[in-house]
Amino acid sequence: MIPSLPPAPARHALRGRAITFGANPFLDDPARALVHEPDALILIEDGHITRFGAFDALHDTLPPDTPVTTWHDGIISAGFVDTHVHYPQLPMIAAYGEQLLEWLERYTFPTEARFADADYAAGVARRFLRELLRAGTTSAAVYCTVHPQSVDAFFTESARLNTRMIAGKVLMDRNAPANLRDTPQGGYDASLALIERWHQHGRQLYAVTPRFAATSTEEQLDLAGSLLRQREGLFMQTHLSENLAEVEWISHLFPRRTSYLDVYAHAGLVGPRSVLGHGVHVDEDTFHTCHAAGCALAHCPTSNLFLGSGAFRLFDALDPRRPVRVGLGTDVGAGTSLSQLQTLNEAYKVAQSTGRRLHPAQAFWLATAGGAHALYLDDRIGTIAPGMEADLCVLDPHATPLMAQRAEQCETIEDLLFVLMMLGDDRSVRATYVAGQLVHDRDAPEAAGARGAGHITSFT
Repeated sequence: MIPSLPPAPARHALRGRAITFGANPFLDDPARALVHEPDALILIEDGHITRFGAFDALHDTLPPDTPVTTWHDGIISAGFVDTHVHYPQLPMIAAYGEQLLEWLERYTFPTEARFADADYAAGVARRFLRELLRAGTTSAAVYCTVHPQSVDAFFTESARLNTRMIAGKVLMDRNAPANLRDTPQGGYDASLALIERWHQHGRQLYAVTPRFAATSTEEQLDLAGSLLRQREGLFMQTHLSENLAEVEWISHLFPRRTSYLDVYAHAGLVGPRSVLGHGVHVDEDTFHTCHAAGCALAHCPTSNLFLGSGAFRLFDALDPRRPVRVGLGTDVGAGTSLSQLQTLNEAYKVAQSTGRRLHPAQAFWLATAGGAHALYLDDRIGTIAPGMEADLCVLDPHATPLMAQRAEQCETIEDLLFVLMMLGDDRSVRATYVAGQLVHDRDAPEAAGARGAGHITSFT
């Protein structure tokens, strides 16, 4: 991460191998859905992509004196999109020995209590966003804590970096320690003030965030539904059917509701821009409801494996007869990495365990265009095309000696992408751009200027 960011030129270009998507590879042939340009030129003006195509076809059309950064042996992709992650849990990642409900009590709640300290929250927010960018993730749907200052800390740092982020204050008025509970009206009032302060402030977006049904009363969930109607474009994020003991608990807490999802639907929380984390233990009726409502499920394979929660049925969720919007989530700290490459590694294995093969084009779609589609942001992020925001990452399939040896055997772009998703991690992210600004350069000294990356030439 480069601490002092010199302004990027208002107009500049990137050259190198590039991938993006022209269709959904779960609904179309993956080979046709994947767009691979072996020698691409991407023109960036004022933070947006204005031209994308073959270098030979476009380089003569560049405006005079446009600086061009060439990424040799790299693969330029849209920045990764994380649809479910808890930034306050970064300090407790890799905590041993519990399943979901016990893990919350033993590790999560004590860690989140520290975010009453605004300075502590600011420090973790800085580290968290730095780690996201090192992993090539440029947008995320982020849970803060019950404390409004945790939200202010996160959005302040995100606004400084100009990242497009979604975040919100957690709502919890029961079944949590007293120092982490709010009240229905108090949570509503604090959330509304945060919405006014941050929603659509630059690239920041707000998510109404009841933690999960067990930690909110019906009154609080109803008020959360009311919050969603206060401003256009608000998001809602919560958890759904992660763990069997949790599902059973919800059925006892809400005996009048027909399902876990019905708890949220009754409160007006299920619709477009609603993102439900995990969804491991759901039935066909729930998939149908999600499809009809236009809400999304966040697939969190590293977390579900780490906590022993179960295997998300990705291909059932994306059934072409009634596809549900699905993105990837790292979760953290139940997840084991902020790297979407490592998340794809585990997603592949989970799919294999259910008798399905996750094609590398499908995997990278989930991490980019699919995540953007899940968040209703696919008109702004997730693909490389004119008009899109220039959030990009440069991947290095030769990042380690083992990867380099394996990459030498690859004959197709799909082979290279599979190597990245099985052997890659944050070391495989050579660079990350946010709105056209280089914010992470793996190989540059931390004090170096942003223009120290790649090989820059200028066309006149």
